[in-house]
Amino acid sequence: MIRGVTVGIPWANHLGKGRFGPGTTMTAMSTTAATGHDGGSAAADARPIRRLTADARRRQLFDVALSLFAEHGYSATTMDDIAEAAGVTKPLVYQHFESKRALYLELLDVVSHGLIDRIVQSTAAAEGPRQQVEFGFAGYFELMVDNELAFRLLYGRDAPDDAELGAALHRVEETIAQAIDPLIDAGLDPEHRLLLAHAVVGMAEGASRHWLDAHGGSPDGTAGGGAPGAQLDRAAEASRLAAQLADFAWAGLRQVHRI
Repeated sequence: MIRGVTVGIPWANHLGKGRFGPGTTMTAMSTTAATGHDGGSAAADARPIRRLTADARRRQLFDVALSLFAEHGYSATTMDDIAEAAGVTKPLVYQHFESKRALYLELLDVVSHGLIDRIVQSTAAAEGPRQQVEFGFAGYFELMVDNELAFRLLYGRDAPDDAELGAALHRVEETIAQAIDPLIDAGLDPEHRLLLAHAVVGMAEGASRHWLDAHGGSPDGTAGGGAPGAQLDRAAEASRLAAQLADFAWAGLRQVHRI
């Protein structure tokens, strides 16, 4: 494993607001309580551990876990792997997250809320139903090309073979559909509107899986070595995807709006 992996979660303001927040972590060492910094025992592990505030360490572990889960899948990633990649001891990881399962579930929650926020913010400036469709797709695909790791966590081929984790992934899709539901304002009954919202989510998810398989960057979520031109290409790619799917989706939704 690569030690010192850092990715940077752009929706870090959601940390601790999910199913597993700081209040559910294991009791911190006395050094954390006394100084606000985490630490590690040199006797337990010879690797030097850079001191960070508890919040900064938690965010670092989130970044590292996201990278490893996205690249290797849930089953193949261990807490030992996360500790090694972060350059800390495994007991320190357990100070912040009670289990690998808890960490994975919180990551799903954080990523899904970040995606919903982006869609809501993107559609807020729309002046009509057609723009809502295109702006919503634009926000979705901009986030995808900028943060492949998050989308690989949600839609990667190596889905956890676990009923609870599978149900959590399903809840992510349900939550996104519920966020899209109010945007389909066509005088439909609630059940019909929610059905169409799920159809839109399925369309975006399918396109995301295809793009990640065919055009995605390196496993660590970078593109072209991080060259400026690569970032411009990815921005153009997000716009292209949004326009193409918006045209397709609106071809059907505008018929609904005529009913």
